[in-house]
Amino acid sequence: MPKSQLVFVCNNCQYQSPRWQGKCPSCGQWNTLEEHKSVSSKQSLGKLTAPTNLSSVDVSKSPRIISGIGEFDEVVGGGMVPGSLILLGGDPGIGKSTLALQLSMNLPEDVLYVSGEESVQQIKLRAGRISKSHEINVLAETDLETVLATVEAQHPKLAIIDSIQTMYSESASGVAGGVAQVTNAVQKIMRLAKQNHISFIIVGHVTKEGYLAGPKTLEHMVDTVLYLEGEKFATFRILRCVKNRFGTTNEVGVFEMVHQGLVEVKNPSQLFLGEESIKASGNAITSVMEGSRALLLEIQALTSITNFGYPKRTTAGFDNNRLQLLAAILAKRAGINLNNQDIYVNVVGGIKIDEPAADLAVAAAIVSSLKEIVIVDTVIIGELGLSGEVRYVPNLEKRIKEASKLGFKKIICPKGRADVKDTKIKIVQVRTLQEAIQNL
Repeated sequence: MPKSQLVFVCNNCQYQSPRWQGKCPSCGQWNTLEEHKSVSSKQSLGKLTAPTNLSSVDVSKSPRIISGIGEFDEVVGGGMVPGSLILLGGDPGIGKSTLALQLSMNLPEDVLYVSGEESVQQIKLRAGRISKSHEINVLAETDLETVLATVEAQHPKLAIIDSIQTMYSESASGVAGGVAQVTNAVQKIMRLAKQNHISFIIVGHVTKEGYLAGPKTLEHMVDTVLYLEGEKFATFRILRCVKNRFGTTNEVGVFEMVHQGLVEVKNPSQLFLGEESIKASGNAITSVMEGSRALLLEIQALTSITNFGYPKRTTAGFDNNRLQLLAAILAKRAGINLNNQDIYVNVVGGIKIDEPAADLAVAAAIVSSLKEIVIVDTVIIGELGLSGEVRYVPNLEKRIKEASKLGFKKIICPKGRADVKDTKIKIVQVRTLQEAIQNL
């Protein structure tokens, strides 16, 4: 005979507790635990289903969906796989809805655009800014069951839901955007996607820390996770893939935000380098890797005599703690006194540099500003160690090829595991910081 047991379940996040509590330990909400009877009985086995041999599956009849936006297609692995579930996240105002609307307008006959945040009239106003053609199917609805029934009836190749936090279902407890509602919505969307081979792009909100809002299981359930990054008041956006079951996670897409929406940047290095006609001290060019792509970025440094007892170290697009470390290495290993100098470092274009391959370029820009040295037609690459050595960086060949393609005449880089040869550009390999400064 089955045994019944009392449990208390949170109607917001489905947390279960053996006793009643005023505050849910999981989601922190008050007075959300309700009494339920849990019945435990021996489960019967399900019906027998024959497995499928992979050699009998024909994938040629389900080609990838090409959106026509080259940077997006490259990031997801050459197009969207039918029946896949893609999660797109990013900060407010970064361009998630704009990118989703542009994708739907590129495939007007095969896409259903579902918006829970805007009315149909508001979507048309935004679409008019992007393109003159408005031949897309739009549904302004927040009821999850209505949305899924419409998608199943229309049977598009691609359905876009903006955003998943606005979807609400009577079959789940809690408020819209809560843990229980979001989990329930993604489970039902995933079931519909796999059964009917309909691709879904769901737009998700992010927390103030920059992570996708909702349970972490949300990222485990979907097939692909994309982040749209960039400074809100800068023009460049980077579409980064952090999970992809059907392709590599080493690709990034670069876009520029203009009045008509997001425009693909075919050669981002030329845009990130700033004005070529301005030759001033304190400027240095470096090469960083964004996925499998080498980008040339301009780093600006400014030094000035401090008016305070403790010199300032201010950065934009570069880690401040890393700058403190580089200043100490310059003082200790290169004999350059920066104790009375304020240092300001800026990465042109609003891009954030995380990899240490830009260390040598930042140090060179600081020396350039301090000594009034103008660095011309030179790319500087290398990671600095605490003893002042210039350490090897990966993908050195790609960085050199990108610098050569854009017409630079000289590159200062660490000595690699093998000699890198290029007839179009002079390659200067250095071992220490002092050697690099001498070659400026």
